[in-house]
Amino acid sequence: MSLSEQQVLELVGALTDPNTNKPYAAAKAVKAARVSGGSVEITIELGYPARSQFAGIAAQVEAALRAQPGVSAVRVQVSSRIVPHTVQGNVKLLPGVKNIIAVSSGKGGVGKSTTAVNLALALANEGARVGILDADIYGPSQPQMLGLGGERPESEDGKTMLPLQAHGLQANSIGFLVDVEQPMVWRGPMATQALRQLLMDTNWDELDFLVIDMPPGTGDIQLTLAQIVPVTGAVIVTTPQDIALLDARKGLKMFEKVGIPILGIVENMSIHICSNCGHQEYIFGAGGGEKMCADYGVPFLGGLPLDIRIREQTDSGVPTVVAEPEGALADAYRGIARKVAIAIAERQRDMRFKFPNIVVQNT
Repeated sequence: MSLSEQQVLELVGALTDPNTNKPYAAAKAVKAARVSGGSVEITIELGYPARSQFAGIAAQVEAALRAQPGVSAVRVQVSSRIVPHTVQGNVKLLPGVKNIIAVSSGKGGVGKSTTAVNLALALANEGARVGILDADIYGPSQPQMLGLGGERPESEDGKTMLPLQAHGLQANSIGFLVDVEQPMVWRGPMATQALRQLLMDTNWDELDFLVIDMPPGTGDIQLTLAQIVPVTGAVIVTTPQDIALLDARKGLKMFEKVGIPILGIVENMSIHICSNCGHQEYIFGAGGGEKMCADYGVPFLGGLPLDIRIREQTDSGVPTVVAEPEGALADAYRGIARKVAIAIAERQRDMRFKFPNIVVQNT
């Protein structure tokens, strides 16, 4: 006796997605089933990028179906499809960009930019179309981190810019437009306007995610950016150190005030492992990021070690996810990226792009 298509849909829908720990049916991920005698074909479409997980999910589904009486052959197709999700207030979505992730920290020196570029690369590594905007007007670092120092964006119409390309990412930064040693002695309104032009006047090409490397702190630029940019969610980067956590809490509260959801907290430099002897030491303290998550009821996305390779690779223009894609550090970044993408996928979808523009004309 063979299974019916409905039985296949119900069986697979009840299985638990290993990345979300929820049934596939909860995310409406099971799209189609076809049964022909003892042969079963099933299609699963995830709402988040997870190319590295496709084989494992296919094996899980195949094993569950082959355990059923009468099933002799199974074919599982797994893919991802990213859609736009709701943003704060009535801010309009950015053309060519489905979702924007703001990576922020309350203070400098906690590895925010390094985390942002590796997060963007990890999302791309998992199959998404990704861009990164360096929003740190006063201290842009993404040009060097992406190996694009000295490059300049081109313009096809004299009004807008084409993003530069690096390691599969689309990128733009004020650092592409000014000399590397030129200080940006600008007041808040001028810096804010420059940032707005960088964001709005860049021809982003059908991005699933745009990662914005925010400037540190909670000043005028950060607040203006949070008010005018359609941000899907924010990621807070901190170290376990009490002083860093004090400022990270301020950054979190800023996003809450402007209605931007917190996707989670990344604890950077959580532990140091000696490259010579392997000794582990909590240089900046332990558990600070997880405690902050517990205090505010937000997800803990993961901890990253204080590792000399991360610094060396990023400084050389080939960040860790690209330099050692099969290494443990890259795997940690991919794990964080999947959690961020899942948090976005579970938010309400933005349906405005489905509605046609209505034009009233006199005829």
